Amino acid sequence: MSNRYDAGMKTRREVLGDAHVDRAEAAKSVFDQPFQDMITEGAWGTLWADDTISRRDRSLLTLALLAATGNFAEIPMHVRATARTGATPPEIMQAFLHVAVYAGVPAANHAIKLAKETLAEMEEEDRHAP
Repeated sequence: MSNRYDAGMKTRREVLGDAHVDRAEAAKSVFDQPFQDMITEGAWGTLWADDTISRRDRSLLTLALLAATGNFAEIPMHVRATARTGATPPEIMQAFLHVAVYAGVPAANHAIKLAKETLAEMEEEDRHAP
């Protein structure tokens, strides 16, 4: 594997957590491996590994872009990642308020619903953690 792949896997684990990455890796098949390699190298090994902007800021940008483009399936994963990137619930809300103004209220509304559910799940998990 390339240095960019290794950097990507390291960054991916730091942002998403080992449990998430381990599940994703276990679910990987011969069919989707080229895609998984590409996002590990490109998204995680190039973009997320770059320190020009903070992971907190990158996290907020990602949430806003996912909502604005209607890619709602990844919002819960990236809300969970904020526990590691340092983006706070009020900052997440501000990102989605920007989506409402610049990309549409329905997109922001759905993203807020998903974030609210995910943050509640995270709170519940923290209450039951040893």
